[in-house]
Amino acid sequence: MIPPKPPSRPDRVSLWRYMQLFRQDILSAQPARLYRAWMAEFRTPFFRSYLMNQPELVKTVLKDRPDDFPKSDRVGEGLRPLLGNSVFLTNGDVWKRQRRIIDPAFEGGRLRETFPAMWDASEATAARLPEGVVEIEEQTSHAAADVIFRTLFSIPIEDALATAVFHEFRTYQRSQPILNLAAFVPLPRWAPRLFRRDTRASATRIRGLIAQLVDRRADEIAAGTAPDDLATKIMTTRDPVTGETFTPDEMVDQVAIFFLAGHETSASALAWALYLMALYPEWQEKVAAEAQALETCDFAVMSKLPVTRDVFRETLRLYPPVPMMVREATCPERFRDRDVRRGSQLVVSPWHLHRHERLWQRPDDFDPGRWQTENGRRCGRDAYIPFSAGARVCTGAGFAMVEGPLILARLLRDVVVSPVEGRVPVPVAHLTVRARDGIWLNLAKR
Repeated sequence: MIPPKPPSRPDRVSLWRYMQLFRQDILSAQPARLYRAWMAEFRTPFFRSYLMNQPELVKTVLKDRPDDFPKSDRVGEGLRPLLGNSVFLTNGDVWKRQRRIIDPAFEGGRLRETFPAMWDASEATAARLPEGVVEIEEQTSHAAADVIFRTLFSIPIEDALATAVFHEFRTYQRSQPILNLAAFVPLPRWAPRLFRRDTRASATRIRGLIAQLVDRRADEIAAGTAPDDLATKIMTTRDPVTGETFTPDEMVDQVAIFFLAGHETSASALAWALYLMALYPEWQEKVAAEAQALETCDFAVMSKLPVTRDVFRETLRLYPPVPMMVREATCPERFRDRDVRRGSQLVVSPWHLHRHERLWQRPDDFDPGRWQTENGRRCGRDAYIPFSAGARVCTGAGFAMVEGPLILARLLRDVVVSPVEGRVPVPVAHLTVRARDGIWLNLAKR
C-alpha cells in the first residue's frame, strides 16, 4: 500500500494554465519529472525560477553560502499582514539580531524545562479525543495550539485569550490563500499586491490578541511574577551585540511566527502521522507498545520511543509541512551548466527532495525502518530537510521532534485508529501540507 500523494500535471502547459493549477494546489501543479530532476528551470517574460534537487546544490544554497541566497522577499508577501517583520521573513543583520535573541530560548537544556508543559498538553489531548469517526486535523490543531500556549505563556488553550487567538487563527487559515503565488511565479515588481479583505482583518485581530498576551507578560516581568517559560526568556534576553531586547511590537511579530510555525506545522505532521498509523496497523502496534513507557512526566521517557521517533521522521519525509522554500540569487551564478541571473528565484523543495527517485530507495513507500539502513542514514544527511538546513534551520526543530513523537505515542496508548472507507485524503499545500477535505479516521478505545 502506497500512501496518497497528489497527481502530477503534464510536462508542458501554458503559463496561464500553470498559474491556474498553482492557485488550486502547488503540489499537483508540478510535473512528475521533478521527482527525478537534479535541477529544473522555469521561464516567463518576467523572471527565472530554478528548482534545486541535487543535494550539492541544496547544500550550497542553504548551508555553504546562505548570505548569498537570502530568503526571497516575495515569500512573505501573503503572510506579512500577520507576521510583520518576524524572524521568518527578515534577512541580513535584522535576522541575525533576531536569532541571537531567540535562539537561547530553544537551547537543548530548555527542552527539559518545557517538557512538563508538552506532557500536560498531550494528556489534555488524550482526554479530549472523541470516539467514532473524527476529522483528525481539527484535533491535532487543537493539540498543537495547546502546546504553544503552555510552553510559550504557561497557559492552557482554555485560557480566554488563548482560546480567542486559536479560533481567530482558524478563521485566518480559511481566508488565507495557498502559498503565495508571487513567491513561485513572481509578478513584475510594479504589479500591485492584493490581499483579501477578510484575511487582513483576521490578521489584525490576531495581532491585537497577541499584543494583549505580550503586554500581560511584560507587566508580570516588571512585577517579578512572570513564570520562567519561553516568552519570559525571549522578552528578557538581550542581544549580546547591541544589548537591546525586543520591543513590544517586535515581540508580537515573533509570537505570531511561533504560533504559525509551531502550531500549523506540528498539527499537519501529527495528523498525517495518525493517518499513516491507520494505514499501517503493524507500525501502530509498535508505537502503542512503546507508549507504555509514558507513565511519569520525565524527559528521559523520550529515549524509550525510538520506533515512534522513526515513524514521525518518516511522516515528515513523506508529508513535510513546508513543501517548498524560496531563496533569491544576489549575484550571477552558474549551476549545472545553467547561467542563473541575479534576482532569480531558487526553489528548494522538501516535497520533491524527500521523494526523489535517484536518492531514496522506494521513495513513495512508508517505511520507518529505512532510517536504520545505509540508504536512509545517507539520505537523512544529504536529502532530508523538513526543518530547512544551515543557518536558517528552524529554531524549534528539536522542540518539534519531542512534541510530535510524545503526542503521537500518548494518543496511541489509549486509542486505535483505522481508515474510514471512501475517505482517502489528498495532500494539498495551504499554509502547510494539509488534506483537501480533511483527514477522517475511526477512533476506538484500545
